[in-house]
Amino acid sequence: MSRNETLYPPGSTVPAVDRRGASENVAARSAAALDAQAMTQMAHWTSGVSPISLALAWTDWALHLASSPGSQARLARRAVEQGMRWTQDCTKAVLPVATPQPSAPADNPFDEMLDDDSRFSAPEWHNWPWRALATANIVNEKWWQEASSLRGMQDHSRHQMHFYGRQLLDLASPSNWLWSNPQALQAAWRSGGQTLVRGMGMALDEWRQQKGLPALRSNDAKLGVGRGLAMTEGEVVLRNNLIELIQYRPSTPEVQAEPVLIIPSCIMKYYILDLSPHNSMVRWLVAQGHTVHIVSWRNPDENDALLGMDDYVRDGVLAALDFIHSRDHEAVHLVGYCLGGTFAAIAAAALAGGDAVLSTHDAQNPESPLASLSLLAAEVDYTEPGDMGVLIDEAQVRLLEDLMASKGFLTGKQMAASFQFLNSRDLVWSNQTKRWLLGEQDLPNDLMLWNADVTRLPALMHSQYLRGCYLNNDLAEGRYLYEGHPISLRDIRTPVLAVGTVKDHVARWRSVYKVHRLVSGEVSFALTNGGHNAGIVSEPGRPRRHYHWLHSPAHQTWRTPDEWLAQAPRFEGSWWPAWSQWLGEQGSGRKVAARTPLHDPALGAAPGQYVRVCYGD
Repeated sequence: MSRNETLYPPGSTVPAVDRRGASENVAARSAAALDAQAMTQMAHWTSGVSPISLALAWTDWALHLASSPGSQARLARRAVEQGMRWTQDCTKAVLPVATPQPSAPADNPFDEMLDDDSRFSAPEWHNWPWRALATANIVNEKWWQEASSLRGMQDHSRHQMHFYGRQLLDLASPSNWLWSNPQALQAAWRSGGQTLVRGMGMALDEWRQQKGLPALRSNDAKLGVGRGLAMTEGEVVLRNNLIELIQYRPSTPEVQAEPVLIIPSCIMKYYILDLSPHNSMVRWLVAQGHTVHIVSWRNPDENDALLGMDDYVRDGVLAALDFIHSRDHEAVHLVGYCLGGTFAAIAAAALAGGDAVLSTHDAQNPESPLASLSLLAAEVDYTEPGDMGVLIDEAQVRLLEDLMASKGFLTGKQMAASFQFLNSRDLVWSNQTKRWLLGEQDLPNDLMLWNADVTRLPALMHSQYLRGCYLNNDLAEGRYLYEGHPISLRDIRTPVLAVGTVKDHVARWRSVYKVHRLVSGEVSFALTNGGHNAGIVSEPGRPRRHYHWLHSPAHQTWRTPDEWLAQAPRFEGSWWPAWSQWLGEQGSGRKVAARTPLHDPALGAAPGQYVRVCYGD
């Protein structure tokens, strides 16, 4: 049996071997292989975006528009109205400005549009003719937001049409092009063209790096893993084929009795939670008197194509939990971030339902090995995935499966490109404008370097994750199978803390909030400002940070997310201190002598070996 056949879970489109004649089975497999090869080529041509998915969305929109004369008239009227207002604003901008009278109208809405858009907030964009170009782009986006949402359309099609239309408008933004960007033109004039020379050099270096060639410009960045990043002292105390488990050295003479185990996402390197010393979550937790462990996932290669979700839960979460629990004989605070939170929730449900047991399990005294469960920007219900849902449907998953089957994994660059695509205005176009047109190069910082340190995903695990969670929502619906047995989040009675972030494009906070109605125990929910990373890595002392926090006991009646937000008090500063206090409240309150990890030369010290594995793809 080929690897292509074994990669696809039930429900996929690859024909299985059946009771037909051998020649028919051979023909079916040959046809499937040819289809997969065609889809792989298509993925290369379309940068991993399924044209089938996009065509289905466009057809849904076009047919509904064609059969809706009232909507056509409404959209045409809106286009004329907005066009007239835009023309009036352009006329006022180009004609000499008269002295304003006391009875003059209030603020111009077009001024507000420019000020609210980070691309056009600079004063230069308020002048003719740049103002006309910028406001036209904004007005077109507002019109498309209405035009892409027609009555009767599938929600997924509506979301796709709005998203891809906005991407095209972002691409056409006048801020992206030299001759229509007044900031770039002025900078070039004042510098005698040096900004453009520097920008061309940066663009050339980026192209060379994409092709695997060395950059022509020197890079003085001194930051790296073990050099300013991932600097918290610790030891690797466990290594298997999938993870290294790091235990950090204590900095207090006594620690909380219950240790902490952090499961980061395998989509990213673990040191997002151990960046520079000033914003390292693990270093801060250690300073608060916690025994902290973190999982460092191995960066997979082509030999790991058949690693599945069960492997990541069993050999990742449960193996680390078993090691800590059997050594310390204490309940453990289990913490999961992003996809690591999904793994942690699966492990907690399997333990609670008896579908997974630790080596210390005692049938006569079946106490939970978990003191608490913290889910940081982690989804367990995927019915409202936000912008991530744009990139996930049956056609898109099939294309990704065929693409992964040819290599055995999804490359780190492909994964990073997906996240950039979701927020291309800020992560792609604005950055390119700053570098290429203005000649400004950001000094490498810890978050930028971590973000560039991408990881792969095994083909089978990624396919199971997309189908089981995003497409079928099996985990929330009680259909998820762990090692062949269905598990239910309702079995989780351990206290839960869920953290959402306001600007998260990956795990929308209203989606994260749904854990309230899925588990049986009490839930505390925190909503912090910032995005998927900055909202979580939000150390005390960082300016302009705030969060909402509200506890819901197990018998709490349902509150919608908006009701919760209206009732949850707001606190200034980082949410970390409140979390540390919550961890202490869920434990026994006992203090024990600090646990110092022993150095094993065969395993080595933190940050370990797995985090250093990088690939050029």
